[in-house]
Amino acid sequence: MLILMTCIVIVGILGGGYYVSVSAVTGIVLTGVLFYRMYVKKRITAAWDLNMAAFAVLVFGYLLSCLWAVDSGMALMGVVKFLPLLLFYVLVSGLTDEREKMIASLPMLGCLMTAFSFVMMQFEVFEQWVSVAGRLSGFFQYPNTYALFMLICLILVMWRFDYKKIDWLDIVYGVAAVFGIIMRSPKAIMSTLNIRSIFTTSFWYQSGAAGEAVTGINWSTIIFIAGMMIMVEVMAAAGFFRWLCMLLAKAVHYRTRALFITFMIMSFGLAMFIDSITVILFLAAVSIELAKLLKFNPVPMILSEIFCANLGGSATMCGDPPNIIIGTSLNFSFSTFITHTGLIAVISLVFIVVYFLIAYRKELESSPDIDKLAESMPSPAETITNRRDFALSCVIFMCAVVLLVTHALTGLTVAFIGLVIAIFSLIVSGRKALHMLKSIDYKTLLFFLGLFIVVGGLEQTGILEIIAAFIGRVSKGNLKLMVAIIIIISAFASALIDNIPFAATMVPVIKSLAATQGVDLSVLAWALSMGTDVGGSATPIGASANVVGTSVAAKNGYMIGWGKYCRTAVPATIIVVLISMVCIFVRYC
Repeated sequence: MLILMTCIVIVGILGGGYYVSVSAVTGIVLTGVLFYRMYVKKRITAAWDLNMAAFAVLVFGYLLSCLWAVDSGMALMGVVKFLPLLLFYVLVSGLTDEREKMIASLPMLGCLMTAFSFVMMQFEVFEQWVSVAGRLSGFFQYPNTYALFMLICLILVMWRFDYKKIDWLDIVYGVAAVFGIIMRSPKAIMSTLNIRSIFTTSFWYQSGAAGEAVTGINWSTIIFIAGMMIMVEVMAAAGFFRWLCMLLAKAVHYRTRALFITFMIMSFGLAMFIDSITVILFLAAVSIELAKLLKFNPVPMILSEIFCANLGGSATMCGDPPNIIIGTSLNFSFSTFITHTGLIAVISLVFIVVYFLIAYRKELESSPDIDKLAESMPSPAETITNRRDFALSCVIFMCAVVLLVTHALTGLTVAFIGLVIAIFSLIVSGRKALHMLKSIDYKTLLFFLGLFIVVGGLEQTGILEIIAAFIGRVSKGNLKLMVAIIIIISAFASALIDNIPFAATMVPVIKSLAATQGVDLSVLAWALSMGTDVGGSATPIGASANVVGTSVAAKNGYMIGWGKYCRTAVPATIIVVLISMVCIFVRYC
């Protein structure tokens, strides 16, 4: 059968036949052979279900369109083009054990097609065979058809991807699928990968003025986040976070209202330098432990900690992933962030502490037996698991803060700082270094890689410039209106989707907006930072820290639904958004 099909294709093409016609003839022959084996030989069985009926109606509908089409011949060709799809479904529906294998092989075929097409595009002689107008088309006639096939491959990869046991082949297939969907040319692919930047001196050290803003994969962000992850794992293993929580709890004599205020401020302060996910992971766990011992409801404390962690993350460049993306993409320094968004965040914190105290005033009553319960609390020193690692990890943490604060003066980039912190943290961990490397949240790093690839593709296609032009037309060049639009849209969008991809998507938009409208890019960046960081606090799914905090509570029997979460988080978000707008208007506009 394979030999017969090969002969039809070769003879047809060598005979001067148009490849669409040859494909149509091949499809007709295959259909005949398939039905012959189904009804005469009865070697193939097909499941005639609703899906099969839908395919049949689709083909029949195209057949009917031939009656009134301008070109009946081309319309009939359209009917024939659907035959391979129908044939594929007939074959798959009739299989049992082989069905999963056939479907699982599609991502591999898509990856091979993309790799082959990319190589062929490097040669001018073969470029027209695998591309149309500079866009990859693979073995299909049109790039859109090829992109649709690659989208199916991507969906299959995501469907079977297991984060607990990473299959690196699936990652390769997924990356190839994304490239196939969004990339226009080899130049665009190399620009998005941005690998060359790692091997430049300016990637690790910058003297004088900052370089150009990053496009494509932001490797500085990836390396910095990985380094901070390793440092946090070493600190957690030494008992740093539990020690800090118990120390502060003892300092306020375990009073519920005082604990509530202290943990909000601590959440804000830690999130300025440590990823908010890690901050909430430990604070929520300690809050629940204290609640069980001191007999109070931990939900108000957890919700306020989540909000303050996201607010604290907005104060610095390393606090929240959106700020890391904004800072590294636009070459902002740590001190630049803290003197602009930091001031807004501190002002907002004052109002938010008062707001949560009023909102949860009934739940913050201390137990009558608080003095007796406090005596049974463990000593802060007992939470330290390894005194040597504890001391050294604290030194590394302080060094990281100093390097971040002074990196604009020293010229050391965040990529260099992240790498150095990671190396020293691994040295401190000693024999546990391999375990610390395995503890890194690789799915988050892979998420960032895929995110930068998608955003890079959108930037190459010009879609983000269209969005920037739309905002420019609506605002009519008015900076105040631009700031209001960016903050409100960022806050609203980040409340419904994770704020990390939204921030990565909006960075090229504000760059284009600043270039075309002649406004200060930094002002738009502060608006984007506050909008994404604070807006993500409004719903349980708006930011990663929200998901982590509510999950920790649920595991311990404290369910936090959308109603309970949004009842206090949405008003708090509105308060901070209004404060941010007023601060930016007064200071910059």
